[in-house]
Amino acid sequence: MSIVPNRFYFRIAHPCHYVAGIPFKEADELVDLPPKCRLENFAAMDSQKNFAEIRLAWNELGLAVQLDVRGKSAPPQGRADRPRASDGLILWVDTRGDRTSHRATRYCHQFYLLAAGAGEDHDQPIFLQTQIHRALEDAPKFGGVVPLRVAPKVGGYRLEAFIPAEALHGFDPEEHPHWGIFYAVRDLELGEQTLSVGADFPFAEDPSLWSTLELIR
Repeated sequence: MSIVPNRFYFRIAHPCHYVAGIPFKEADELVDLPPKCRLENFAAMDSQKNFAEIRLAWNELGLAVQLDVRGKSAPPQGRADRPRASDGLILWVDTRGDRTSHRATRYCHQFYLLAAGAGEDHDQPIFLQTQIHRALEDAPKFGGVVPLRVAPKVGGYRLEAFIPAEALHGFDPEEHPHWGIFYAVRDLELGEQTLSVGADFPFAEDPSLWSTLELIR
């Protein structure tokens, strides 16, 4: 049986819609993205089922992220010093996105948006930016604040974040509206869900395996 998933044979350009007015300044939510912002991973093509839904949107201030996880029986678990073994979202973004190089450039970012891991009891959400293995050059480390919140739901949780434009090296939607994008949702109960290929492929370090994100108004 071939380990190559059906989705590997397709080059998909995902639309990323413009949403004004986010992040919210005075509300219980950071973002509230409409259904059209859903990032479809076409899991059914490989006889898989999703346990998470990702929505992305953009505006001049940056990139909005909304993650809904369902099917859990316990609260999310995590440790800031072990992000790969924590519940949450790993997001890879390339603000140039030519999809030709097998090694990351300074425009490639690796973000951890963890549902738990911070605080004295390790039960608070946390944002981390880490280097990409084998990168030709690392993206600048963002030293500012990335708004992030997690709200528990029956059988899961919602994670909301807004990554500022300053954290996205090369952010220039007018000149470069086509980005590279990949994600992995990891959960100690439910396993791993990705945008396309799985752990048999080195998606964490090879931008040529990422998909295209088209910023549109």
